[in-house]
Amino acid sequence: MTEARPLVLVVEDEPQMRRVLRLTLESNGMRYTEAISVREAISKIRAQPPDLIIADLALPDGEGLRVIRAAREDSSVPIVVLSARSQESDKIAALDAGADDYVTKPFSAGELLARLRVGLRHAAARASGESPEAFTLLDLRVDILQRRVTLRNVPVHLTPIEYRLLICLIAKAGQVVTHSELLRAGWGAAKLDQQHYLRIYMTGLRRKLELDPARPTYLHTETGVGYRLSAD
Repeated sequence: MTEARPLVLVVEDEPQMRRVLRLTLESNGMRYTEAISVREAISKIRAQPPDLIIADLALPDGEGLRVIRAAREDSSVPIVVLSARSQESDKIAALDAGADDYVTKPFSAGELLARLRVGLRHAAARASGESPEAFTLLDLRVDILQRRVTLRNVPVHLTPIEYRLLICLIAKAGQVVTHSELLRAGWGAAKLDQQHYLRIYMTGLRRKLELDPARPTYLHTETGVGYRLSAD
């Protein structure tokens, strides 16, 4: 990030929503800038690269997907979509275009801020060039260097595919990981249309990691889109 206070670009054409977001961001230690169209957003991204982007999908001069793709041409800046569109196809399109997360309007300020913090943490980790040696959350610990998983200090045996899926989720902990990303991580490009494989293995992971697989603590389903590993 360029300063201690991250610069957030809000791409949103609704004035009231921009006011709410400005108040929310500035009262939580972030700097705010805005764009109300695809063209203005792309211009601002190139002129003053932000530390994070919040983008709507419906803009006066086109789809917010264009903003995401333009940002992704030469940047790994965290992008959180904030949209009234709740269809699975819209979420998948945004995530496949390069968005890191998707929040549906109406939204909770607390939830949005949590997603933004996750995005900023991932960006800071990438900038430092450091790879985490371990991931710890509540009773779950994954020693990445030793390829060892423990739950409540008891070793958990994972198959190679289960472990690859878990590492893929850890890499984006707190963010949505799409079915296609997980299939690529687990099986490679040849199995991208075989979601039933993924469901079987994610069910196995839940049985091994969750006290109550029906009420997961760690591995959450984003219906029709993918999965999310808790970050906090």
